[in-house]
Amino acid sequence: MLFKVSTTSQDSSTANFVFGDSLVDVGNNNYIPTLTRANYAPFGIDFGKPTGRFTNGRTIVDIIGEELAMGYTPPYLAPTTVGPVILKGVNYASGGSGILNLTGKIFGGRINLDAQLDNFENTRQDIISSIGVTAAVDLLRRGLFSVTIGSNDFINNYLTPGVTIAEQKLTTPQVFVNTMISRFRMQLTRLFNLGARKIIVVNVGPIGCIPNQRDTNIDAGDNCVTFPNQLAQLFNTQLKGLVAELSANLKGSMFVYADVYTILEDIFSNYMEYGMYICMPINLH
Repeated sequence: MLFKVSTTSQDSSTANFVFGDSLVDVGNNNYIPTLTRANYAPFGIDFGKPTGRFTNGRTIVDIIGEELAMGYTPPYLAPTTVGPVILKGVNYASGGSGILNLTGKIFGGRINLDAQLDNFENTRQDIISSIGVTAAVDLLRRGLFSVTIGSNDFINNYLTPGVTIAEQKLTTPQVFVNTMISRFRMQLTRLFNLGARKIIVVNVGPIGCIPNQRDTNIDAGDNCVTFPNQLAQLFNTQLKGLVAELSANLKGSMFVYADVYTILEDIFSNYMEYGMYICMPINLH
């Protein structure tokens, strides 16, 4: 889904709170013992140095922060993320994390979504201590919240080599996705109960097209791997319904379903229109 956030209205967002995995981690994993880090070259080459972002430069939440004139949202675990800084928002995302707490255990340390919400609750209390309850409630009501998570629950849980066969024998894809959705419902409801009102929920992209899955499944050749993409689509269908359910049931909420899968599918299918002339066409299905 494409949408525009106005920065001119009286009710515009003033703080940006970010939850998720490596797609939006801006350095939290720099501060925990983990195999999932991006604080070394060639990460960060567009910044001139590694920052802990799992990319050469800005993440999508960095870009959104710039568009909303809020700048980059700092990582929760950075020692400088204290005082007035938190009133502009905080990034709680952690590479390797997931909706389910066991996700990413092969990496050692990671901050899964339940723990990220614990950290936000700490921030919320600090905001209340700083500006009072009434002002804090208003800040959170006008704040922008985004949750970008779920792909690791497949890649580094259900599809983990060595675990896959045993896991799939015990748990069908439908049951596994149901478990994810059930847990996610509780987590998003908790976020609402902590004061969030404008919440962007990002779906899972075509994970069968990432190098990890294509290298693991060499029979796919130049194509994307079918089964991981089917899992993503199964999850996304239920996630879209969950977002609609929460919007209807949680009074005053504004949940937005961000369809990253379709955006990336369009890029893969029409890569030349985006100036990606060196890319090879691949079949997502």
